[in-house]
Amino acid sequence: MDPRRLALIRSGTDRQVRSTGTGYLIAPQLVLTARHVLVEHATDALWPVTSVRLGHPVEGDTTRTSAKLLWEHPEGLDVALLLLEEPSELPGTVRWGSPTGKAPLPYEGLGFPRAAAGETRDVEHLRGFLPPLSGAMNRYVLDQDAAPAPGADGKNAWGGASGTAIFCDDDLLVGIVVQEALAYGARRLHALPARSFLGDAAFTDHLTEHTGTPPELAPLGRVRPPEAGPLGERAPVEAELVPLLVQLLPDPIARVAHARELARELGYDTDGYAPSLADLAALLVAHPRALASLGASLAPQAAEGSSFRARLTALFLQARVLGCGFLLSLHEYEALLDLLRGLCKEQPTLLSRAARAALRYGVLPEALARPHLVEDDLDGVIEGLEALTDSKGVPDSTPPVPALLRVVEYVAAASDAAVGAGLRAWSTATADRLGIHLGALGERRADAVEWASLPASPVSRVVMELRQDESAADERYRCRIVLVRMDGTPSVIHEADSTSKTPEEAARCLRATVAAARKEPGQGYHVPWVTVVVDRAGLHLAVDEWEPGAPNDFVPGQPIGAEYRVTLSCPELSEYVTDRADAQQHRWKHGGSVALVTDPTCGNSTQLAHLLQNDHRDTAQVVLHGPADQRASWLLLCLALGVPVVLWDRDAVTYEDADKLHTLRPSGPPDELPERVRNFRSRSHAHPGPARARPSLVWEPDGRYPEPEPLELRDPLKGTQAS
Repeated sequence: MDPRRLALIRSGTDRQVRSTGTGYLIAPQLVLTARHVLVEHATDALWPVTSVRLGHPVEGDTTRTSAKLLWEHPEGLDVALLLLEEPSELPGTVRWGSPTGKAPLPYEGLGFPRAAAGETRDVEHLRGFLPPLSGAMNRYVLDQDAAPAPGADGKNAWGGASGTAIFCDDDLLVGIVVQEALAYGARRLHALPARSFLGDAAFTDHLTEHTGTPPELAPLGRVRPPEAGPLGERAPVEAELVPLLVQLLPDPIARVAHARELARELGYDTDGYAPSLADLAALLVAHPRALASLGASLAPQAAEGSSFRARLTALFLQARVLGCGFLLSLHEYEALLDLLRGLCKEQPTLLSRAARAALRYGVLPEALARPHLVEDDLDGVIEGLEALTDSKGVPDSTPPVPALLRVVEYVAAASDAAVGAGLRAWSTATADRLGIHLGALGERRADAVEWASLPASPVSRVVMELRQDESAADERYRCRIVLVRMDGTPSVIHEADSTSKTPEEAARCLRATVAAARKEPGQGYHVPWVTVVVDRAGLHLAVDEWEPGAPNDFVPGQPIGAEYRVTLSCPELSEYVTDRADAQQHRWKHGGSVALVTDPTCGNSTQLAHLLQNDHRDTAQVVLHGPADQRASWLLLCLALGVPVVLWDRDAVTYEDADKLHTLRPSGPPDELPERVRNFRSRSHAHPGPARARPSLVWEPDGRYPEPEPLELRDPLKGTQAS
């Protein structure tokens, strides 16, 4: 890793920088970076201007030059080569590597993350461990030693580090940073492996032309186990583990034997390895599956006596509190992967459905919101589920049942006999290793069997709560998405505390959720109804016009309001009007067939209130016509008085614009109104014109749906049960 080869990349227009990223000089005139640094996010079009600053400010002089795109990956991987207008005079070439084995590898890199930005973009020295067993075919996982606060300003903390070259083992370039793993609170990054693009003939030709030699990919050999540093430099978690390890393994000889066997199992080179107690603690902290693997090797001793089991359980519980390592041992993780790989091919929707049913109130890993799960998703799904715990009651002094085991039981119950037996055997063995009471596991197993025996309740409504992110420079929203089934049970798909989204990103997230719901058994051709929960200001958002982009290369994109029945809801008003819910129920019960259509005779707010409280006290539907400033106050008046259905044209200027909604039959049967509005929006998108109305529809459901506030968790770790 040569600091002189570090590149700060700025892309945009002649007047404004719109994108900042990182690159690395791999030849005198070639800079390697992530492709998304060079393009406009909304259109995927290249920014017209790209400039590069080469060198590390601390190392001496830096040089600036313009650049243009020379190469991008033919299969759409997030990597690109820039051709500099002025070549560098730096000598030497880049060496390439590919990690092998199981042991996490130390890595480092230099980048320009947003979190390190002051008056200028400062350099951040990325460092940590790359666990080869995490990630996927085209994705490395990078666990950061030093990590910024996650999304402190509503933006990605690592934004700008994309394109950072990652080095392992004697300065071998193994990949480039492409993404922040949001589920891990800015502690983890994803990188594109060098092996994924070095095999492209065009990339190789460009590199050979500019360096004189073709690139070679060297395997990274076995690594030595980590050793404890000086006492004052050790991580606090290491110090916390040492007294627990002394109680668990008081015999130094047995302790060394266990540590050596553990290091060998994890893929380290153990020749001459004679670890101290502090070294063992360092090993447990360095490898994410070391602690669980140690527990697996000690399980036979735990079965012989309750006191040893108690000490082992105390170690596991303290490690969870300290955030040290994953739940599963290396063997358990690999065995579960093997069991689920075939399932993904045969039943690609089962794992997602089972997880949503098992963890009804939990926030699931992002991949479980997709219509189909593929093999490459499994590692992220398993790791995400490992971080959750099932807070349902367990016998005294026994550990809680992990959420992952509960999901496995649900998958087993819905699988064929052979697959189910394999998954249940895995679950039983893992529970035994963790010291989980068999009665607690048996309860989860019985719940799973009952769920699998019942017909699936179809999804009737998708609720998307929107809250504008005031801290963002552009238009962004916090989104919480919940599936509501016909039997009333909810499933949280996306939590509002995740990174805020642009309207396009929120629309894509919604489309993925609806697509996943439509793939569930028993759903048939039923398209879920989308309720968008907003505050008072959000009632004027044109959410129905948000476009997620084309779903594939053949079908053109369209707004979400043209594809789904999209209606608004504002439960916030019920906090200020205590009898609003009772008024809504009354109007639904008595006034479903009558609509009030406002016209000049309605007068002012006082006269409209008189109508709604007397002649139309049972009316459930109001169509608002008139000037925009008048409609805004009338809309809140109608909602406050419990009117559950309100329709208006966002573009209307006067009462004369009422005819634009004529084909919609606004005062027709209210039960059919959401579908008529969807059809109207679809027709308007297909045949745009200046005379088209832009209908907004508030529809407060007859009955409750999940409350918009974030879930509160009972478990002090990261639970899945709502309080």
